[in-house]
Amino acid sequence: MRGVEPEQAGAAIARLTALPGVRTASGVADAAEHAQTTGQVLPVQSALSGLLPWGGLRRGSTVAVHGSTSLLLALLAEATAGGSWAAVVGVPDLGVAAAGELGVEVARLALVPRPGADFASVTAALLDGVDLVAVGPVGRAEQTARRLSARARHRGAVLLSLGPWPGAEVELRCTGGRWSGLDGGYGYLRQRQVVVHTAGRGAAARPARTDLLLPAPNGAVDGADTADGVAGPAVSWSERGVS
Repeated sequence: MRGVEPEQAGAAIARLTALPGVRTASGVADAAEHAQTTGQVLPVQSALSGLLPWGGLRRGSTVAVHGSTSLLLALLAEATAGGSWAAVVGVPDLGVAAAGELGVEVARLALVPRPGADFASVTAALLDGVDLVAVGPVGRAEQTARRLSARARHRGAVLLSLGPWPGAEVELRCTGGRWSGLDGGYGYLRQRQVVVHTAGRGAAARPARTDLLLPAPNGAVDGADTADGVAGPAVSWSERGVS
């Protein structure tokens, strides 16, 4: 604040942060770090941490992923590699080999490809005992969706939806898809650059954009520089300003 003594500025900031719903960027970062150290947040690969206001997948949250099964699977990778269990419901064409290439520990991945009329009961049962439950883009009533999100909050599980989900805290929308690797029409496709737009409620209310390589040359996911496609770090939430 220009023309204000440091003591006055500090007092003004203290008054602002005491108001409901107002937090500084450093406060958001401190809260995320505390949640990670206490096990309230399941880890994600470093290139994906900037997509989420908690730096990972907060237990009890619902995250909707639009436009990319690969992004949905990549979000499961780090947690399953660290010992967490995940389940995918209602995605009959899921490629297990592709999930493994993205870093998912497939030995800790349960699949229910066609739950049919039992979608709600199967998903609820999995939320009772599995750390992460991802569901496919099947039609569902809004009341059912909200009831399952409440179940995830109560059980401390993470619910991920491939497609829209009423009341999701975070919405990740994957767009673009520029492949590279071919030279004069010959060779192999090596990487695909995409843009992920983040929006949502609460700490994710401020829209953000992240450029990713999905997949990167190693088959997994990495950050991307929009100028030349060279891998680079994702922007953290503390660098984006006040939530």
